[in-house]
Amino acid sequence: MEKTKIDEIMNAAIPEDARFIIEKLEEAGFEAYAVGGCVRDSLLGRTPGDWDLTTSAKPEEVKSIFKKTVDTGIVHGTVTVMMNKTGYEVTTYRIDGEYEDDRHPKEVSFTADLKKDLERRDFTINAMAWHPTRGLVDLFGGTEDLERKVIRAVGDPMERFNEDALRILRAFRFGAQLGFTVDPATADAARELRQHLSSISKERIESELNKLLLSDHPEQFRRLYECGITEVIMPEFDRMMETGQNSPYHTYNVGDHTLAVMKAIPAERCLRWAALMHDMGKPESKTTDENGIDHFYGHRFRSEEIADRIMKDLKMDRDTIDHVKRIVRWHDHRVSLDPKSVRRAYAKIGADLIPDVLTIMEADAKGKNPARIPEFLKYVSDLREICAQVEAAGSCVSLKQLEVRGNDLIAAGIAPGPEMGEILNQLLSEVLDDPEKNKKEYLLRRAKELAGDEVI
Repeated sequence: MEKTKIDEIMNAAIPEDARFIIEKLEEAGFEAYAVGGCVRDSLLGRTPGDWDLTTSAKPEEVKSIFKKTVDTGIVHGTVTVMMNKTGYEVTTYRIDGEYEDDRHPKEVSFTADLKKDLERRDFTINAMAWHPTRGLVDLFGGTEDLERKVIRAVGDPMERFNEDALRILRAFRFGAQLGFTVDPATADAARELRQHLSSISKERIESELNKLLLSDHPEQFRRLYECGITEVIMPEFDRMMETGQNSPYHTYNVGDHTLAVMKAIPAERCLRWAALMHDMGKPESKTTDENGIDHFYGHRFRSEEIADRIMKDLKMDRDTIDHVKRIVRWHDHRVSLDPKSVRRAYAKIGADLIPDVLTIMEADAKGKNPARIPEFLKYVSDLREICAQVEAAGSCVSLKQLEVRGNDLIAAGIAPGPEMGEILNQLLSEVLDDPEKNKKEYLLRRAKELAGDEVI
């Protein structure tokens, strides 16, 4: 990319407040540049999430120049400068000391040399700096790698990954987000040092996996398997990749089917995680009949158990875990295509979850035998239509929608207790079969009949 084109792109992209910070630092006698992801994203035509700046000024000097600052990471040289309610991280050029835990340097030292700061960064596309008048500083071929769509470590990839093992996941995460491939030497180093990921906190691993799953290319999760990384962080996926599916419904092994489902499902956190987890119970549930056809009876319940264990290990929040588990549990629940069966499905699954279950059913269909996909998609389409009819009719599908409550039964002379719960569930069952029965007078009469049956 030509210098004039780069400057044109960057001058159009940089916020005025970021430009102002650079100018103020320069007026005070220091160097300052936009650096890292904001430069990369701007050159790719993407809108940066934030603008990070790097400078020869030390943190105390940055704080003396600007009225409102926050000590974001002052030990590592980072001060956040607040401008019009927006924060800009300003970090002093630094050299990292020896790394002791596969993640953090024991100490950092400040330097006045931009080159030394850039050469400690992870990948070439993240090691570029830009100044409004001096232009782009690209010492490691970042622009060429952007054009080649390659993720390549700065310098020796073994050194970069030995410094911070999380960079192993970041390489593949950036590849998925940008649609890039990982440079062979960088991928080889990732494979060689993958065991170092065992030292990384589960929260950081989850964060990187989440960004990969929510990217435009979640199917690049396969690269983690190919480099032996899932063997360390999620061995359950390896077992899926090693489990074939000899069935009229499938042409892929369990792992490749899962990747296809991840690609087909919308980029929503719980849906993408559910897509990854939905068939994890298949390796343990596999049986083969006398005709050589594979079956996976009850795999959704085993998948739910495995999903629970993995997500808890990754320190995910309780709401996400519960939501993903519910989607996994019901992802292949077969419902007959009639209103009564659909109402019963609503009662069993929960009306709140039905949209997500339909979504994963559709994505699941797209990952199956191509010859059968039209058939599976038609089933989901027909099921959606009946669900819409049930909702439009306002049909009762839960105890909350019954025209009687526990207090109504107590007033009718029915004693509270376990039997009352059984009566209410029986009333709901009858209303699910015939919505016209959801009338208070009928339900109270029927409750008394059921209570009399209980006494006898």
